[in-house]
Amino acid sequence: MARKNSNGLVFYEKKKLISAKQIAAVVSWIAIIVGAVLFAYVSVYALGVRTTVIGDSMEPTLVNGQEIMINRLIYNIFEPGQGDVIVFKPNGNENAHTYVKRVVAVPGDTVRIMNGVLYVNGEPTDLFSDNIVNPGVAALDLIVGEDEYFVMGDNPNSSDDSRNANIGNVKSSAIIGKAWFHMAGGREGLGRIH
Repeated sequence: MARKNSNGLVFYEKKKLISAKQIAAVVSWIAIIVGAVLFAYVSVYALGVRTTVIGDSMEPTLVNGQEIMINRLIYNIFEPGQGDVIVFKPNGNENAHTYVKRVVAVPGDTVRIMNGVLYVNGEPTDLFSDNIVNPGVAALDLIVGEDEYFVMGDNPNSSDDSRNANIGNVKSSAIIGKAWFHMAGGREGLGRIH
């Protein structure tokens, strides 16, 4: 834009190429894009992981071949609780297939299976409708160690779980996450895991 001074000389003002308002808008858009990418990453990392149930050890809750979604973020915030269905690598072996089992005892609990019934801290549980045929290492009182969990399949008479010495208590470092949704099969949709 040209302007004249009192001597008749013409001066040209340099026009601003970018205004403060435009810079604020660009910064705002960059923040929104970075936020959306971060949200997408966290969502996929935490909630978008799937695995397939192998075998009938979790029937009737989960069946062979059923796909489940894993929440990998929750145990970074909370500890697994009794009744949670967890996904883990036995003994932390990254080359092993994943196991899906229910947490029946947490650190500090005492576990024992007597007369086909699971006892936790001396109290009988009603987690299983069938009598448990093989108590395994839980035939005698077993205290769950710090940072460990005692897990069993919902179908305990067809499950390799913490009762087996080759699996034992599951260390928290071996836990991948919490099973939280299952594919009901085909087009039937999703179901929440209880």
